[in-house]
Amino acid sequence: MPAVRRPRRGSQGFYPRKRASRIYPVVRSWPNSAEAKPLGFAGYKAGMSHAMIIDTNPNSKTKGQLIRRAITIIDCPSLSVFGARASDGKNSFVDVHSEKISKNLSRKLSLKKIKPLAEQMKKLDGKKFSRIHLLVHTNSGFKKTPEVFELALGGAPEKQLEAAKNFLGKEIKLSEIFKPGDFVDAIAVDKGKGWEGPVKRFGVRILGRKFQQMHRQTGALGTTEPGKIRPTVPAGGQLGFQTRTEFNKKILKIAGPKEVVPAGGFLHYGNISGEALVLDGSVPGPAKRLIRLRVAMRPPKAKAPVDVRQISLASKRGA
Repeated sequence: MPAVRRPRRGSQGFYPRKRASRIYPVVRSWPNSAEAKPLGFAGYKAGMSHAMIIDTNPNSKTKGQLIRRAITIIDCPSLSVFGARASDGKNSFVDVHSEKISKNLSRKLSLKKIKPLAEQMKKLDGKKFSRIHLLVHTNSGFKKTPEVFELALGGAPEKQLEAAKNFLGKEIKLSEIFKPGDFVDAIAVDKGKGWEGPVKRFGVRILGRKFQQMHRQTGALGTTEPGKIRPTVPAGGQLGFQTRTEFNKKILKIAGPKEVVPAGGFLHYGNISGEALVLDGSVPGPAKRLIRLRVAMRPPKAKAPVDVRQISLASKRGA
């Protein structure tokens, strides 16, 4: 009998599998854009549902037919711009803060007495910066302590500076950045499952009843030489609570609460008060997890129109 071979189960593309440093991620790469506007947004995952849409993909076997798709609904309240950060691309940066700051921001940051904006802008005179990011914080209805992060701006540094001045002290809405049919990258920390063994973590086979009283362990740990266990051997450890990126998630709709909130509200979330983003497919993370949204880094060349006919509003609480 020939030897039965199969690919090794469990991807090594995410090693080391350790816990994320914080509950919402840092976006380190941004796409290039000629327009001086924010290249991302953020919202809280409310839950999942399904929608009936017309398949507009010209290469699909169900082109023109009414199909059912799983959707993710993200609550996207407005983001407040409280500052801007000018960086030279290395370790040097200068922060400029708005004179109007939300009182809840003091729960997250300890900002000293803020000087007038004109006096702060003098710190940028005579210096060359490669990029300027907006400093924003969330305005969630279910938590007082906001999340603080950066949003990149498109365009040349000169245009970025002018755009940052216009955004300071104001709020940004989801509909000002994205529209239905656009593709975004969803970046989030997925659901944490704690310490798990190799069966659940890597999908290894459960051993037989006569195998040395070990059933949910890896069989052979390796060869005698070298006298060590290689990192490629499936082993128990941390599962979940790791930063993951889902590329090219299609925006099906930017809707109001009445269009997406099911009867009785979302499980473990409740109702949505502002704009909601309807994405095709799933995104990482449990309910109430902050999802960072970014303009797609590698969008598809062809964009098909969006035709949403119905979004299910059936209760998620069972019969």
